[in-house]
Amino acid sequence: MADHGSSSAPGFDFGDEGQAAQPGASPCALRRVAVLLPLPLPEAYDYRVPAGMELGEGDYVEVPLGPRHVLGVVWGPGAGAVADGKLRPVAQRFDIPPMPEIQRRFIDWVAAYTMAPAGAVLRMALSAIGGMEPPKPVTAYQIGDPGRLAELRMTPARRRVLDLLADGPPRPSTELALEAGCSAAVVRGLADAGVLEPVLLHPSRNIPAPDWSLPGPSLSPEQAAAAASLRGRIAATAFSVTLLDGVTGSGKTEVYSEAIAAALEAGRQVLVLLPEIALSAQWLERFSARFGAPPHQWHSDLSGTQRRATWRDVATGAARVVVGARSALFLPYPDLGLILIDEEHDPSFKQEDGVIYNARDMAVARAHLGGIPIVLVSATPSLESSINAEAGRYGRLDLPARHGGASMPDLKLIDLRIDRPPRNRWLAPSLVAALTETFVAGEQAMLFLNRRGYAPLTLCRSCGHRLQCPNCTAWLVEHRLSGKLQCHHCDFTMKLLDVCPACGAEGSMAACGPGVERIAEEVAHLFPDQRTALMTSDSLIGPHAIREMVRRVQDHEIDLLIGTQVMAKGHHFPMLTLVGVVDADLGLGGGDLRAAERTYQLLQQVAGRAGRAERPGRVLLQTYMPEHPVLQALVSGDRDSFYQREADERHEHGMPPFGRLAALIISGEEETTVDAVARALGRAAPRSETVQVLGPAPAPYALLRGRHRRRLLLKAPRAVSVQPLIAEWLSRVEVPGSVRVQVDIDPYSFL
Repeated sequence: MADHGSSSAPGFDFGDEGQAAQPGASPCALRRVAVLLPLPLPEAYDYRVPAGMELGEGDYVEVPLGPRHVLGVVWGPGAGAVADGKLRPVAQRFDIPPMPEIQRRFIDWVAAYTMAPAGAVLRMALSAIGGMEPPKPVTAYQIGDPGRLAELRMTPARRRVLDLLADGPPRPSTELALEAGCSAAVVRGLADAGVLEPVLLHPSRNIPAPDWSLPGPSLSPEQAAAAASLRGRIAATAFSVTLLDGVTGSGKTEVYSEAIAAALEAGRQVLVLLPEIALSAQWLERFSARFGAPPHQWHSDLSGTQRRATWRDVATGAARVVVGARSALFLPYPDLGLILIDEEHDPSFKQEDGVIYNARDMAVARAHLGGIPIVLVSATPSLESSINAEAGRYGRLDLPARHGGASMPDLKLIDLRIDRPPRNRWLAPSLVAALTETFVAGEQAMLFLNRRGYAPLTLCRSCGHRLQCPNCTAWLVEHRLSGKLQCHHCDFTMKLLDVCPACGAEGSMAACGPGVERIAEEVAHLFPDQRTALMTSDSLIGPHAIREMVRRVQDHEIDLLIGTQVMAKGHHFPMLTLVGVVDADLGLGGGDLRAAERTYQLLQQVAGRAGRAERPGRVLLQTYMPEHPVLQALVSGDRDSFYQREADERHEHGMPPFGRLAALIISGEEETTVDAVARALGRAAPRSETVQVLGPAPAPYALLRGRHRRRLLLKAPRAVSVQPLIAEWLSRVEVPGSVRVQVDIDPYSFL
């Protein structure tokens, strides 16, 4: 059959799972059920259905497990060997629509593909524990015994409260006090006197639904053609993958908004995945302007109450459009009709902890299982998606020009071997001159350096000692603004040191290399009158801070923005005309398979922030390697040749997307035990003329969060299904409980 999966996951095989689940199927009554628990367990446990309880597949239940009760999902009829009389009974069934059959199949598929326990995948789907319980009722007040009024001294505040209730429904005390302009004690006094009586109200979420019928912005002929094509895919009600490939500023969001409107018109739910919450501020504003209401959101910065309410809204179908991080893929959509992956190339779609998976690839699988369209959106598509489009497995829509007549920015390289910054400075004279010209013209600029903090390394001038994290194989990053040294892997922190801990020398600790804080310090010296701001994950905590920063830039309250990759994509700043990349070589070193591709994508996205309106933009890239193919491709604008060169190189070496990789990561607190398990796995590794296993070897971060780490890498042709090979491999080695072996199918990170 045709390979409908992403090339990054060449083993995708959906079998006969391509048909959408049939809605409205009535659950059969079961007396013995298999319940899957959100724990790292490979299979469901059998439970007895007590008399008077009716259960069907997908029902959410509470069951006993040892001395406690846990949440679970009825996965099917019980089939174990334990006698019915010895089974423990289900404690309760939650009054909420059952988990859709399509989602249960998806969870099983993800577990099989990633080689993770099905219960661990279910845990991601039940990440809002408590969403099954209905919202707690709220105590409100209505007028009680009118006869008590004669016994009560009437005051203006009491009269206002009674007048409000006489003309309206029962209200909570805080709302009554606020509208009546009095204290809550006034309301309590009326209740204590019997004039008001309490009633319980079940809170309702009156969230307006997005209105698909509202007119969208006017589209260019190219945009209109792409939008019509996407609408046609919605109307086909069948599985399809479309790569929407458009340069930065080409109006991709406006185009795929037409697909959202078509899905809403058809009565279907829509999921939009964004790689980072930092992208959501302007996206949410544009969505609300287009559809007259905000979408439901799903990300880690929501409160527990918000997550539970959103989970229920998705399960009941009240949430029509959900925008969120990768975990939003596992919400219980009863009628999902469209998936959109914005910035589909972004590596943050790959989850590296717990269940290791790529949300983009799993979303393609979810779309195939549900028989629905999925759209992958990017200005710099991943090589995997580009190859799939070229091979005809994906459709492709191109938007090669910026919307509204805006031109692409002019890119130039600054050779730091010639145009050298002064000693202990990091900005070349030509970049400083360009900043000066920009500020004189009343325009805005951006300086990009993908390195947080003040300096990436601190060492002693006397003895050369380097400050390293005690829990990780990583240097401590100096954060001068907060007065601390921090590990960006385990969050270990300590105060800045004046004395070397190794030799005791005073005043010998020196910051080496620049981070964004150090660039801000240099800019403050060069341009003391310009308004600058830092935009990093350290300085912007939560959606509100990000929205406020975006507003300040849009309102020109900031002249110069200095930041990391959180500002690299998704933002539209009309007055920003200059982008300076402090270190364009950062990320090109090391042995990462995708280093060149990722650097190209990141720098192209950064460059795309410049000149997005009528004012032309320019981008200056500081480098010590101006001859590097990545930088030459950026300057020439010849993306296709760069991608072809990357594809040829990977094809020659049998690397993804033309071959398969899978990693085993062995970790534990005892280094000798970890080494012993790694050696045993190395001896038991499958080897043949086509399958090669590299390692074991220490991981680049050989110590991470207090755990020693070793890696093995399996390399195989694209046609080989690696999961059975790995399962048989692991079965040959006994792994003690103190050691963890993680399987990473299609690894993205090699750290």
